Amino acid sequence: MKYQLTKKLIKKLFVSLVVFSFSLFLLLIIFLEFHDLIEPSDSYLYQTFRFVWNNKFAVFLLTWGLGTLIIFISCWIQTLKYLENIIAATKNIYTVDDQIIELPSELYDVEKDMNQIKTNFKRSQQLAKEAEQRKNDLVVYLAHDLKTPLTSVIGYLTLLRDESQISEELRTKYLSISLEKAERLEDLINEFFEITRFNFTTLTLDLSSVNLTRMIEQTVYEFKPMFSEKGLQCTISAASDIMINCDANKLQRVLDNLMRNAVNYSFSNTTIELLVIQNNEGIKLKVLNHGNTIAKEKLHRIFEQFYRLDTARTTQNGGVGLGLAIAKEIVELHGGTISAFSENEMIMFEVFIPTL
Repeated sequence: MKYQLTKKLIKKLFVSLVVFSFSLFLLLIIFLEFHDLIEPSDSYLYQTFRFVWNNKFAVFLLTWGLGTLIIFISCWIQTLKYLENIIAATKNIYTVDDQIIELPSELYDVEKDMNQIKTNFKRSQQLAKEAEQRKNDLVVYLAHDLKTPLTSVIGYLTLLRDESQISEELRTKYLSISLEKAERLEDLINEFFEITRFNFTTLTLDLSSVNLTRMIEQTVYEFKPMFSEKGLQCTISAASDIMINCDANKLQRVLDNLMRNAVNYSFSNTTIELLVIQNNEGIKLKVLNHGNTIAKEKLHRIFEQFYRLDTARTTQNGGVGLGLAIAKEIVELHGGTISAFSENEMIMFEVFIPTL
C-alpha cells in the first residue's frame, strides 16, 4: 500500500516536472525564433524584452528553478493533505458505527485497506462479544447444574443418616445414586476449570515421535464404556505403526475431543469410523459418525470457543463448548488444519497434520 501511494506521488511529480519543462522549453524556442519580429522602440515593453533577450539563458534557468520549486511545494502540500485525510480517517477505524471511510480517489488503495481493517475489527469485536456472552451464559448454566446434583447428594446422604432402619437394598441404591450425582458434580467442576485453562493458558508444543496407530487404538479402547451405553461400534482403518512427530499429550486431547463429540452426537446402535491416510505431505485423520445433520450456518461456527450445537443445554451432552475450539488450536499449532462436514445424517471431522 505504501509503495503504491509513493509510486503515484512520484509519478505525479515527475509528470508535472516534464510538462512544465517541456512547456518552458517550447516557449524558449518560440522566443528565439520570433524575437526579430519585435520592432525596436523606447517603450517599457521593448526594454523588458531586450533585457530578457540579453539574459535569456539566465532567465530560462531562473524560471525553470522557480517553477520546479513551486511544483515541489505543491506536491508537498498535497502530500500533507493526504496525510491529514489518512490521520482523520484512522480515528474512524476503531469505531463500531457503519460509516464508510472515504478518501480522495488518489488514495483508493488506502481507503480500501482501511475499510477492510475496520470491517475486520468490527467482526472481531462482535465475535468477542458473542463469545463472552456464551461464556457468561454457560457459567450461569453450570451454576444451575451444580445445584441439582448437589441437592440430590445432600438429600440421599441425609436420608441415610436419619433412617437407621433402612434396608440394605435401599442403602446400596441411595449410595449408588449419590455416587452418580457426585461424579456429575466432578464433571461440572472440571468444566469450570476448562474455562479457566482456555482463557489463561498459552499452548506450546513438546514434540516427539509418536505411534499414531497405537494412540488411536488406546483412545478407542478407553471409550468402550461410552460405546456400550449407546450400543455403538467403532472401526479403525489405518496402517500399522504410523509414526508422527507431534506433541503426544495435546494430540491425545484432540482425539479425545473428536471421539467424545462423535459419541455424544451419534445415533444409538450405529458405527463410528476412523480413517488414517499417510502420504509424503503428512497425515490425514477422518472421524465419521452417523447423527443429525448439522446445519451449514452452525457448521462453520462449531470451532468457536463456547459455541454449542444444542443451545438448550442438556445433562447428557452438557459441555462448555471448548473441545473443538481447543482441538483447532492444537492442530493449527502443529501447522495443520481441521474441518467439519455434515450431510445426509452424517458428520465427519477431518484433521490434517503436515510432516514436521
